[in-house]
Amino acid sequence: MAGIVVVFDFDKTIIDHDSDNWVVDELGMTQLFDELMPTMPWNSLMDRMMKELHSQGRTIDEIANVLKRAPLHPNIISAIKSAHALGCELKILSDANLFYIETILEHHGLMGYFSEINTNPSFVNEEGRLRIFPYHDFTTSSHGCPLCPPNMCKGLVIERIKATAYAEGKKRFIYLGDGKGDYCPSLKLEQVDRVMPRKNYPLWELICSNPSLIKAEIHEWNDGEELEQILLQLINTIIYEESNTNNNNAALISADCKFQTIPISNHESFPKALPVRP
Repeated sequence: MAGIVVVFDFDKTIIDHDSDNWVVDELGMTQLFDELMPTMPWNSLMDRMMKELHSQGRTIDEIANVLKRAPLHPNIISAIKSAHALGCELKILSDANLFYIETILEHHGLMGYFSEINTNPSFVNEEGRLRIFPYHDFTTSSHGCPLCPPNMCKGLVIERIKATAYAEGKKRFIYLGDGKGDYCPSLKLEQVDRVMPRKNYPLWELICSNPSLIKAEIHEWNDGEELEQILLQLINTIIYEESNTNNNNAALISADCKFQTIPISNHESFPKALPVRP
């Protein structure tokens, strides 16, 4: 295994659109959405829009069919499959919602490539209406991060993901995103990590305003073709670096052993070596 965790944002990173806006626009709800937007948080607004769609007789299948038409660059699909084949663990960290993400991934045959989806919970209730809830219930308490929207601090989530990955022996992270919400997790990355902001999008602009705040290597991208090219290049570079490090360590161990002689008759008294964790 490569020991690399690749974390993707979803909207405007995996799909080339904002999934919320896509559904609202495709189902003819843009005017009402624009009228309500100043009056409530985005996450609450989307739940309200699902209520309006349901009251108009729109079914969950209609919403799913709209999601399946959301633009997804073919190079994004091949990038995901290639990164997985190279041994990376893939995760999603998104301010969309679970129904949207799972519907799109399943449609393109990509669900099995991701070990984890971190996003706003959603479900279809007994009336057939899609309900959307915040990842962090801001009505009861605040997550305390001034950089992030009230319903989700991606920085807190990435810290939890990192802690789990380190415990499993995974050491490197590559983070891909585009929006303001992707800035906080980018600040949590280390020097050995990589961040891939989409060029001319809010994350890229925030990073460019003061690049010294980002410890990770910064690699910008424009479209699906560039994302695939850069991501796979970074993965292969990390694998090469890790391989060289392991080979150098093995060579040092081998050299040290030349200075020690153990009588054959005594070798049974030594404990068996445990496998080295990759």
